[in-house]
Amino acid sequence: MAERIRVLLADDHPTTRLGLRVLLERANDVEVVGEAKDGAEALTLIEELRPDVAVLDCKLPGLAGPQVAQEIRRRGLPVRVLALSSYDDERYVRGMLEAGAVGYLLKEEAPETIVAAVRGAMREERRFSPPVAKKVSAWARGELPGGLTKREMEVLALVAEGLSNKEIARTLGVTVWTVNFHTGNILKKLGVASRVEAAVWAKERGILP
Repeated sequence: MAERIRVLLADDHPTTRLGLRVLLERANDVEVVGEAKDGAEALTLIEELRPDVAVLDCKLPGLAGPQVAQEIRRRGLPVRVLALSSYDDERYVRGMLEAGAVGYLLKEEAPETIVAAVRGAMREERRFSPPVAKKVSAWARGELPGGLTKREMEVLALVAEGLSNKEIARTLGVTVWTVNFHTGNILKKLGVASRVEAAVWAKERGILP
């Protein structure tokens, strides 16, 4: 009989961990070897237990999922990271993938999809939920968040700094009419009603500091 895939679960919600444990251990080729409620505990258990796959929530208390994944990479720990999250925000997806996660699933996925992703992670196969896959494909094509152009991103950054359209025009060396045009496009693409909402949209997704 082939060796079972040893999995560590990291999530701050006990009911979520229990549900995942029950789900995964129904598979005869998967064994849950440990559970962690925060990022620091996840790292400690990964060091001690050396699981094959770590299923990490992105919003762990203390060290968030991307930070845990970065530390796993820094320490050279031989574990594949699979992100499992309620969120598909730019900052979490980018953070996890840049830190070396092999996949990113949303918690709403069907049970069989989650089990298949754990098996795929063991083989270092990249698995994404459809909304995440859409983002990853867009990035691969060189597209910017929200479908914004490079100039629109520049304008959005200055809007978030609190500059008026007149000040933005002076900073970028363009006319106020041009800034008004870009600002209108930004609001339309992001589906927001004001400059303040646009700045909040960007900051919530980690696009702007």
